[in-house]
Amino acid sequence: MTIFNDREMAFEKKFVRDEETRFRALALRNKLFGQWAANQLGLTGDAADAYVEDIRNKVADRAGEEIVVSKVRDDLSASGRDVSEHQIRYRLTELLHDAITQVTSGGR
Repeated sequence: MTIFNDREMAFEKKFVRDEETRFRALALRNKLFGQWAANQLGLTGDAADAYVEDIRNKVADRAGEEIVVSKVRDDLSASGRDVSEHQIRYRLTELLHDAITQVTSGGR
């Protein structure tokens, strides 16, 4: 039975590691996305930092992601920038890939 117990423990440890990596990558992606959106809006300094923090706090789960996509699209539209929802989602995907690379390579 110890072989099965050892194997189960190994799977559990891998699951925990994978979830931690996923969480860190999403947190970094959200930060990078907030920075991108703030840059698109022309925000700098404290205003940019506050905007990034607002985005990071809203994207806690998938439902939060939908809220953020709408918020950023509306904010960009209000500032005269014509960015589609597709472009915003594409940017989120690109930034997630960047974040995963950074987190898994230890470059965070």
